[in-house]
Amino acid sequence: MSTQESRSLTDGWLAQDLDEWTRRVLRRHFDPEHGSPYWLKRRTELDFDPLALGGYDDLAAFGHFDLTVLRDLDPADLVPGAISRPLAGRVWESGGTTGRPSRILYTDAMEAHWAAWRLHGSRTAGFRTGATWIDACPSGPHIVGEEADYLADMCAATVYSIDLDTRWIKHLIRNGRLIEMEEYVDHVVEQITDILESTHVDYLRSTPATVHALINRRPDLMAGLSGVYLGGTQFTADAYHRFAEAMPGGIIATTYGNTLGCANGIDSPDGGATLPYVPNFPQITMAVVDKTDPGRVVEYGEVGRVRLTVLHEDLFLPNILERDQAIRFRTPEQWPCDGVANVQPLQISSQTPEGLY
Repeated sequence: MSTQESRSLTDGWLAQDLDEWTRRVLRRHFDPEHGSPYWLKRRTELDFDPLALGGYDDLAAFGHFDLTVLRDLDPADLVPGAISRPLAGRVWESGGTTGRPSRILYTDAMEAHWAAWRLHGSRTAGFRTGATWIDACPSGPHIVGEEADYLADMCAATVYSIDLDTRWIKHLIRNGRLIEMEEYVDHVVEQITDILESTHVDYLRSTPATVHALINRRPDLMAGLSGVYLGGTQFTADAYHRFAEAMPGGIIATTYGNTLGCANGIDSPDGGATLPYVPNFPQITMAVVDKTDPGRVVEYGEVGRVRLTVLHEDLFLPNILERDQAIRFRTPEQWPCDGVANVQPLQISSQTPEGLY
């Protein structure tokens, strides 16, 4: 995908009317002949007609989607029958922080959406094409691992890849094996430093926890980078300032999200105290809701729980209550939806560890 193609796609999506887009997605998934098997079965259990809903706000009628469904459901059952069978595409999994992984299938259209927004985020952050990257992120069943190929293909980049087994880190934390966890972190950082010592690298794409570890062990190598591209969930103002001090003048760009839906970081309005993100509209929207009353969206500037809605033409998942909290953020005029800021876990425990991601 070229930069021009990416811009055309993202500009078109940003111009979409969210109510009309919602009706379009509902028509596709609840079409009696070509809808998605899962939602056609659920339609018989609903006390309302999904095709009679007027727009986005009416999705409240579905209640909150239970992610445990995605642990056992055949991912193909969520894909509309309008997509010819047998299906071709990758099945991606969640990180499994709160239990067994959730699974969804990405169609070609979903892959293109993800790639276009990733390129948009990279371009607006100021990363240059033709650069050399280290990509130290989860791979295997995690869609974030695809970005190494996207960097190479869309940004004409040279990419060195290092795998992160985030599930193993979480397993070690849950079982109190913290010495082994530190050994694994050392193992990851040693691979990064080996590359940095042997060749010139412009940018590092990884997680905040990995960058913290690099600064602690080899601040001299961190100082030589021209930028970091951070993914995952939690990224704090303190971490932002520490990274900026460790990499003077370097780019600090962010993404937030998971396999189900992502958001790109946008400029902080106050020098890093507020770290906002805008979801990959209109297929992904994020609301911030009251922690005790998730049917109520909080006021701008108020902290609440993140609620995710997935409105792909090939995947519909309404009102997912995420395991994160955030500030509801009023986005600049060019963005047609709310953002979230200063994301962090609702709670941190040994049973739901963040680990390296």
